[in-house]
Amino acid sequence: MMEERANLMHMMKLSVKVLLQSALSLGRSLDADHAPLQQFFVVMEHCLKHGLKVKKSFIGQNKSFFGPLELVEKLCPEASDIATSVRNLPELKTAVGRGRAWLYLALMQKKLADYLKVLIDNKHLLSEFYEPEALMMEEEGMVIVGLLVGLNVLDANLCLKGEDLDSQVGVIDFSLYLKDVQDLDGGKEHERITDVLDQKNYVEELNRHLSCTVGDLQSKIDGLEKTNSKLQEELSAATDRICSLQEEQQQLREQNELIRERSEKSVEITKQDTKVELETYKQTRQGLDEMYSDVWKQLKEEKKVRLELEKELELQIGMKTEMEIAMKLLEKDTHEKQDTLVALRQQLEEVKAINLQMFHKVQNAESCLQQKNEAITSFEEKNNQVMSSMKQMEERLQVSERARQGAEERSHKLQQELGGRTCALQEQLSQLHEQCSSLEKELKSEKEQRQALQRELQQEKDTSSLLRAELQQVEGLKKASGWSILGAAGAPGREGGVAEGLQRAGTSPPGNGPAPQPIKAEDGRHQRSKQGAEGPYVAEG
Repeated sequence: MMEERANLMHMMKLSVKVLLQSALSLGRSLDADHAPLQQFFVVMEHCLKHGLKVKKSFIGQNKSFFGPLELVEKLCPEASDIATSVRNLPELKTAVGRGRAWLYLALMQKKLADYLKVLIDNKHLLSEFYEPEALMMEEEGMVIVGLLVGLNVLDANLCLKGEDLDSQVGVIDFSLYLKDVQDLDGGKEHERITDVLDQKNYVEELNRHLSCTVGDLQSKIDGLEKTNSKLQEELSAATDRICSLQEEQQQLREQNELIRERSEKSVEITKQDTKVELETYKQTRQGLDEMYSDVWKQLKEEKKVRLELEKELELQIGMKTEMEIAMKLLEKDTHEKQDTLVALRQQLEEVKAINLQMFHKVQNAESCLQQKNEAITSFEEKNNQVMSSMKQMEERLQVSERARQGAEERSHKLQQELGGRTCALQEQLSQLHEQCSSLEKELKSEKEQRQALQRELQQEKDTSSLLRAELQQVEGLKKASGWSILGAAGAPGREGGVAEGLQRAGTSPPGNGPAPQPIKAEDGRHQRSKQGAEGPYVAEG
């Protein structure tokens, strides 16, 4: 492998040198027919193929240097134009032809050295395509890149169209380089001999490679002979089929003549039929013209009717749209009314709850009245006891009897007033029931009735506050009457009788005996009639 790399290096140096000398002599402008340029591409192709790995596929073995060159497109975006133009050439059908076209375009762009330098710098990518001892993987690759830099001076005008790059044979013509060796000076004779020996070794290696390629070509020729035999068999089958098709064609021609004769006969018959049909047509056309006039008149009338119907339809459509709008408005109104009904029902339930509270309050007031009546009866009994005790003190207790009578009158008045108030409360309850029924019927007037109920509740609160004030007054009067009775009992000569009367009445004088029993909070309201009865006595005393 080292000898091969050295031979290729020498051949590359010679080809570059000869190419530069010829280009300088011709004016630095080269065409595709220039022999040193063609030999340069052949040597470059051999350098790129050295140490190339063989890829096996279903078709066969593939050994092409276009695979590494495709990596330049990924590593250097500037080379994408070359790759796309090479792929789009319709004349190129093999990877070898595409690789040769790529080298042509890179040389014309004067960037062949730059692109190969990018490849050699990324040897980890080239390891997929080349053996470790290949020319592109060793230091000789960088030397070749340095040699290619000198080619940037040249202007190459290469036309890829019309050239058969796929079938070109890459054989090095050593005659160019041997002439160059004969022209060298005598002082470098030893170097020339070594170069010739290197060239000889390279030619031998090249012959070995050519023998391998000849074997491959022989195998391909065998395959082509087999395919040729198959094609001959197919050709014989195709000739037999052509003969059968010719026979079928003759039969079809005979059938076509028979069909033509039959068609001529049928045409004559149809001509006679058409004559008869023309006569009948002329006769029927007159009737059809009359029918056409009648139908035309009917059509005009139907058009008028249709216009009228269209107008009515437009009116109905307008009415329908108005009805839809009205229905939408009604739906909105119904939704709003339903919402108001829900709110009014909630308010009605609240009013019912208030009515129940008022009813409970009225029941409590009635129970209080009953308790007060019971207290009044108890007070009357006690008053009777006091009367029995006061008969012994006729002279001084006449005033107390008068006061008692006044107290009784006042108690009667209070009873009457309480009875009137209970009647008024019952009437208010009946009014509340009526208002509830009217609220169910007339939901719109609920707010006003609610305000009226609130006013009546306020009045009842005022009345209750007044009753409490009267109770406080009655308690004050009761205390005052108790002290006045005690003062009357303290007179000389009648202390015993008064004490007995106080004991019967359930009271005791201050300072003598136990203190009077306190009045309970629950019995305060029931004792208002008794305290009112004793009030006048205190006032008269």
